Amino acid sequence: MKFLKSVKAEMKQVTWPSRKQLRKDTLVVIETSIIFGVMFFVMDTAIQSLFAFLLK
Repeated sequence: MKFLKSVKAEMKQVTWPSRKQLRKDTLVVIETSIIFGVMFFVMDTAIQSLFAFLLK
């Protein structure tokens, strides 16, 4: 029980983000994921095309 009381006390000290900040941070994560996904797709396609060209 001491552990649970400690957890409860710690959770009271946590500063939670506002809705506006949470929405902003979520959009940053989504945008970054999309950018990296597109970047990896382009790099993979280019490397695949290069190997196909070299092996023909």
